[in-house]
Amino acid sequence: MRFFIKQAADSVGKSVTVQGWMYNKRGSGKIFFLQLRDGSGIMQAVVETAKVNEEVMKKAESLTIESSVRVTGEITKHPKHEGVYEMQVSDIEVVQIAEEYPIGKKEHGPDFLLDHRHLWLRSERQLAILRIRDEIIRATVEWFHENGFLKIDTPILSNNACEGSGELFEIDYFGEPAYLSQSGQLYLEAAVMSCGRGYDFGPVFRSEKSKTRRHLTEFWMMDAEATFCDLEGILEIEENLVCHILKRVLENRVKELNLLERPIEPLQKIKAPFLRMHHADVVKKLHELGSDIKEDDDLGGDDETMLTQQYDQPIFVTHYPSKVKAFYMKRTPDGTRALCADLLAPEGYGEIIGGSQREDDLELMRKWMAEHGIPEKGLEWYLDLRRYGSVPHAGFGYGLERIVTWICSLKHVRESIPFPRMISRLTP
Repeated sequence: MRFFIKQAADSVGKSVTVQGWMYNKRGSGKIFFLQLRDGSGIMQAVVETAKVNEEVMKKAESLTIESSVRVTGEITKHPKHEGVYEMQVSDIEVVQIAEEYPIGKKEHGPDFLLDHRHLWLRSERQLAILRIRDEIIRATVEWFHENGFLKIDTPILSNNACEGSGELFEIDYFGEPAYLSQSGQLYLEAAVMSCGRGYDFGPVFRSEKSKTRRHLTEFWMMDAEATFCDLEGILEIEENLVCHILKRVLENRVKELNLLERPIEPLQKIKAPFLRMHHADVVKKLHELGSDIKEDDDLGGDDETMLTQQYDQPIFVTHYPSKVKAFYMKRTPDGTRALCADLLAPEGYGEIIGGSQREDDLELMRKWMAEHGIPEKGLEWYLDLRRYGSVPHAGFGYGLERIVTWICSLKHVRESIPFPRMISRLTP
């Protein structure tokens, strides 16, 4: 059975083989200290002339950064550091000697690092982000399964737009126009009329020419829908999910947060229920803070940053003007406000979740579609949901990368996904 570095504490005194890469090396002549990584952790391997033959020493000397190896030796406790383990090497098998590694210890600019993203992922920092991302995904799936939500796979290819066609990638689908999905929401609404509660999780695409630190053209979104649910009900679901995610990250990924130098106290403070603020009150607050936002405006990135820097808890901004929100959102009786909410993360991170109660009345839905310029053709099936057993229902979607960015305290969303896609980047 293969040995992994993370199992070192249970393998003291045993001879094992680490299969991985040389992360770093120091020493010369009679002793070498190899920093080995295998994906599960990093371990120091000590190679001494007194314990190995000349051939093994020559192999140790020949190793370059990121050379792939199989290193055999006995696991021992580190002589100076409690809870740290190392290997006393007895043999080295070289799998491949790496060429001169392009990412050195010196500072590199973001473009260089993104050009070498396929190698940058090997750094401790980037691996820590990947582990936290994985923890967020697992916590999300865990919470939904424990709370009666069924995983529904929605299509990536569609003949319609969820929120208008202005931000869609159009492709030729056997002679017909089709679009890469910007959300699985509409299909998920159909599916939950069968199962009651459901969620999807997958890549979505936005053809918006934005160069902000919060935007990607391809990212991962989780959508959730619940029948017999109103706005307040869906907000409670959202805050319970977010609290569960934070709980799991703080239980299992403090080591990674510390490596990222992410203070954990702000995350520990977050408790449900979250702050709720009406859009009109937010506008007034922003005016006090110096924003020039108008009463019927959507919140911009600068507005969200300004607002969330004032609070140490997430904020639900509710009841946006209906004209700046999507056609499928249910409205207040006078039609001027949407029964919706964006969840803004504290510390200046802004929106991480958008949700609303969905319009369940057929005639009102048709009216809102016309008002937003959404053609009914191609969405007849969606209107059918309001013809055959329509019920009050609500839902939301979170952007995985924005949650990762917030929890990891990253400066830019591009580090939150293994291979970022932005308007100026399609490789690697």
